[in-house]
Amino acid sequence: MQNQIPSSQEILEARSRINPYIHRTPVITSSLINRWVGNELFFKCENFQKAGAFKSRGAVNAILCLTPFQRELGVATHSSGNHAQALARAAQLFNIPAYVVMPNNAPKVKIAAVKDYGGLITFCEPTLEARESTLKRVIAKTGANEIHPYDNYSVIAGQATAAAELFEQAPLLDYLLCPVGGGGLLSGTALSSAYFSSKTKVIACEPAGADDAFRSFSSGKIVPSLHPKTIADGLLTSLGGRNFPIIIKYVFEVVTVSEEAIVDAMRLLYERAKIVVEPSSAVPLAALLENKISAKNSKIGIILSGGNVDLANLPF
Repeated sequence: MQNQIPSSQEILEARSRINPYIHRTPVITSSLINRWVGNELFFKCENFQKAGAFKSRGAVNAILCLTPFQRELGVATHSSGNHAQALARAAQLFNIPAYVVMPNNAPKVKIAAVKDYGGLITFCEPTLEARESTLKRVIAKTGANEIHPYDNYSVIAGQATAAAELFEQAPLLDYLLCPVGGGGLLSGTALSSAYFSSKTKVIACEPAGADDAFRSFSSGKIVPSLHPKTIADGLLTSLGGRNFPIIIKYVFEVVTVSEEAIVDAMRLLYERAKIVVEPSSAVPLAALLENKISAKNSKIGIILSGGNVDLANLPF
């Protein structure tokens, strides 16, 4: 496993390493949405990724960075859903066990997917403290290697490959918008921007009801996510210790959006772009719909982080 902030070369190596096991996801555009927001948008569709989210990149890279002996012991993590199923899928690829701690209020579609990929689930209360303490017990019992959802340099390097691809598919972006929960995707995106598209400003977007990244960015220290309340279930966790220094150094701005705007953005993507996204994926577009970003006539990339939504519980 990596023990330092990934270099540009390590991100390129991660791309080569994971390439046989993931999709190079497409970038789509919508002239209608462009007119409404007054910018040229490029959607990087990680909702089309293996296991339905960008998390497959980091999960595969992290497992491939383990030694053969470590791999035999299996992997373990805690996750509200997308990292859980991405890690379970990655473990299944290499025929090793995946022990997954999930909050008992995780979306049913994500629980079902973890089981389908052969993940061994332990449920816990929906707090970060409960997730971490339960994971410690699982690791003590099994000897598995912890693959943290975001606070892990091998995971960060894997997540960075999404933006690295995007800069090839849509070069010369003025801005790149990214949702933020624990900061795995955001820190990886920020690194790729710094290395491969240095004039692109990375802006993090999060729900106002889970605004710990905004408060952390403003104060210069990690502010924990204690009582988050948002439909964007993938963005509930606090920033990781390895992620935060990268975010502080390379992210241009953090903005927050309302729940109403998240639902509006999600519906817009369904109705006009004809793509299925989960609420967390809609947060960056919501920021544009609420005019939280002072950009007009700009080229803006948006990473649609995942599409694992419970179709029986759509918010519109």
